[in-house]
Amino acid sequence: MISLLFILQQKESFFSALFSRINEGGPFFMVPILIMLLLTFFLIIKSVIALKQGSATLQKNISLLSSIGLLTLVWGMLGQLIGLVEMFDHVEKIGDLSTGIFAGGLKVSALPPIFGFFVFIISRAAIIVFTWIGKEAGQK
Repeated sequence: MISLLFILQQKESFFSALFSRINEGGPFFMVPILIMLLLTFFLIIKSVIALKQGSATLQKNISLLSSIGLLTLVWGMLGQLIGLVEMFDHVEKIGDLSTGIFAGGLKVSALPPIFGFFVFIISRAAIIVFTWIGKEAGQK
């Protein structure tokens, strides 16, 4: 029983793992992407409510989702490019570098675009669904 408790305590929760990845990827780029993810979820919920109420704000929400998704994708790519330039600057200063350290730098530089792609895919999927539902409702 004690060993089971010890094993359960060793596992990270989802939020602590997410927080550590945000810190690892660089808060300057990862925190705005997280904010845009929360804003995307807010707009999705707002669009669902607008659909149920028959509100005319659906097209505005779809446009905002599209803009936020694209901005998130570009912001993540910018984070990767700046991270790569910083990594190459450090490699240039150090000189001879082990492959493990180099791979770690590449991993850290890949985190913002991965998170940005994740938000972009969520926003694109929501846009497709809301456009489809909007056209179905307009055809009736």
